[in-house]
Amino acid sequence: MSDMTRGQPAWVFDPLDRPELFEGTLSRRVFAYLLDIFFVTLFWLMAGLVVFFLGIATFGLAWAIYPALWPIVGILYVTATLGGANAATPGMGMMGLTMRLWHGGRPDPLIALMHVVLFYAASAVLTPLIHLIGLFTARRQLLQDLILGTVVINARMLDRTIAPPPGR
Repeated sequence: MSDMTRGQPAWVFDPLDRPELFEGTLSRRVFAYLLDIFFVTLFWLMAGLVVFFLGIATFGLAWAIYPALWPIVGILYVTATLGGANAATPGMGMMGLTMRLWHGGRPDPLIALMHVVLFYAASAVLTPLIHLIGLFTARRQLLQDLILGTVVINARMLDRTIAPPPGR
């Protein structure tokens, strides 16, 4: 049976063979998240202006969207970027991270949507404890990564890991 599935070979994401893929990913995920919060805030402010003027045009009816505007903008942002061609949000890209599925493929928009919804649902229930899980997994996966079969890796090192490790 072949070691190859869809995308990258399965051994690419083995933390024992390729530890460089996972070095520093947890701390960079935190900074990527902060950058993404900044970008979502900018989009939220722009969307807020649009809703404000729509509210004037609809005699206040559109203003009912305001309470849901932050989650809508955040979910659309992550779904469009994480489920896009780069498989990374802009914050992740700036921190040199990318996401892959367990078989090496890139996440599609549905996986990205489930990822962000699981992240916020788990954060609401478990608070920052979901980040502690990453300290105890070899691939530095968080709860939503384990559930969905995703892994966040160093994007710069991915291109260097195409050659099989010795003995494969």
